[in-house]
Amino acid sequence: MANMAHNTAPPSSPQAAGGAQNGTNTSAMAIVTTLFFMWGLITSLNDVLIPHLKAIYTLSYFQAMLVQFCFFGAYFIISLPAGALIRRIGYQKGAVAGLLIAAAGCVLFYPASFGGYELFLFAFFVLASGITVLQVAANPYVTVLGPARTASSRLNLTQAFNSLGTTIGPAIGGLLILSTAGVAAGAVADAATVRGPYLALAGALALLAVMFYVAKLPKIADSEDVALAGEGHGSAWAHRHLVLGAIGIFLYVGAEVSIGSFLINFIGESYIAGLPHSEAYHYVSIYWGGAMVGRFIGSAVLRFASPGKVLAFNSLLAIGLVLAAVFGKGSVTMWAILAVGLCNSVMFPTIFSMALNGLGKYAGQGSGILCMAIVGGAVVPAVQGKLADVVGLQASFLLPAACYAFILYFGAKYSKMYVEQ
Repeated sequence: MANMAHNTAPPSSPQAAGGAQNGTNTSAMAIVTTLFFMWGLITSLNDVLIPHLKAIYTLSYFQAMLVQFCFFGAYFIISLPAGALIRRIGYQKGAVAGLLIAAAGCVLFYPASFGGYELFLFAFFVLASGITVLQVAANPYVTVLGPARTASSRLNLTQAFNSLGTTIGPAIGGLLILSTAGVAAGAVADAATVRGPYLALAGALALLAVMFYVAKLPKIADSEDVALAGEGHGSAWAHRHLVLGAIGIFLYVGAEVSIGSFLINFIGESYIAGLPHSEAYHYVSIYWGGAMVGRFIGSAVLRFASPGKVLAFNSLLAIGLVLAAVFGKGSVTMWAILAVGLCNSVMFPTIFSMALNGLGKYAGQGSGILCMAIVGGAVVPAVQGKLADVVGLQASFLLPAACYAFILYFGAKYSKMYVEQ
């Protein structure tokens, strides 16, 4: 594994057909970046809906985390079929399909508002299925639109716009959903506050699908040698750094999503800030906004710094901040957990690009494996929810701290990756 720093050739698949010019790549990056923005906005709306639905349907923390279980569980179930679909119809049409599926999921929130909690969970699953198709299509697309050495930088730049979406999402959702929910209006009336925002999202996604369909993008296609899961000779699973990277993605997404999911309830605790949901949602935007700022900074830093060292540094800082939130009280504790967002900034794109490094013809399979690992966003919040019900909300944050400990190990182990050409 020590030789990995020398193996930095761009993946043979997917590859830009015909060698697109820099100008074309720039246009393609701009268009693909809009996808990152949209799924960031949609994903962060969950952090607003979880406490809202918890209050409406009188749920335990574990039951409320079923929102994230259904949403991120779709990544595990849909990733491989999405990879097969994209291999068949291409990356651009695959992204269009993902946008239309996500739009259909948003539409389902309308009938769900008349029914029970189970209908909301189904709508979340359909919505996330569309987002999964977008993830499988867009992440490999970004890695080949330039030199392999700067793949982490490009992914961090696009993820910065993903974070712009996650920053705006809670502010919009809180304003349109939490601030208009009637205290004594009843479950159906409170659930109705989601209709307008999600129908608007459905329209925006459908419009974006049309725009993406007619856009002139460079052709990105898998080579004939590419191996999807279970196909061909050999496997991406033989690469230890991919396996560890998949575990890292699982734990990172789990920790990030879990912290965001519990923020409003955590800030509302009397020993932290004692804020009602209608005020606490503002701080969720600060959490995700920290990741946005950090990704713009990280995009520049990773052009000359080792991705592994940056990853290890951020993980170590995140562990310290989470522990401060677990053992502290008052506003200092609140700001400590919010600052974890800044540490999260570079983690996903850096782990993703490090894990794909040197996979060659197995890059397509590797991307599918990494996208499946996003299921950590389903599992970790559910486990923390059960812990919160048993040992208390504040103590349950020890679980995200443990997740960051593994990411620290991964970054330190491959700290020399990409240093040499």
